[in-house]
Amino acid sequence: MALSGKLIGYVEISKRGDVFHDLLRHNPHEMVAIVNDKVHACEVHEGERGEVGSVISWHFTHEGKKKITKQIIESVNEENHTIVFKVIGGELVDELYKSFKHTFHVEPKGDGQVATWTLEFERPNTSVPYPTSVLDYVCNIVKDLDAHNNAI
Repeated sequence: MALSGKLIGYVEISKRGDVFHDLLRHNPHEMVAIVNDKVHACEVHEGERGEVGSVISWHFTHEGKKKITKQIIESVNEENHTIVFKVIGGELVDELYKSFKHTFHVEPKGDGQVATWTLEFERPNTSVPYPTSVLDYVCNIVKDLDAHNNAI
């Protein structure tokens, strides 16, 4: 029996939501220069960069190991700065989870804004852990991007 789950992480940011949205959607390759200790490459395999249906791969380091994930952009909403990625290859779906999707969006909060990562996944059994380290990882990338002075 598969077990569905959802984890949500919030990061208060100083930059506007459209800045992060545009970076993730249209210029993810620029993240390599900003967080090169975490993200090493971003390649488009099918479609156009940032378009729904495009297939991209990320080369990154997580938990001290170099990894690759292949994802399809499932949906985009410019108005609320949302982008949904469905993982279709790599360790997360090839070895750990039956399915894995992550959503990034930015919304106003008080005088600032908050970036939200939502991870939706299906574990094949209870021995597979919740992806809390993945959530920490993507939230830390947002913090690093927000802290970077000249990047975005």
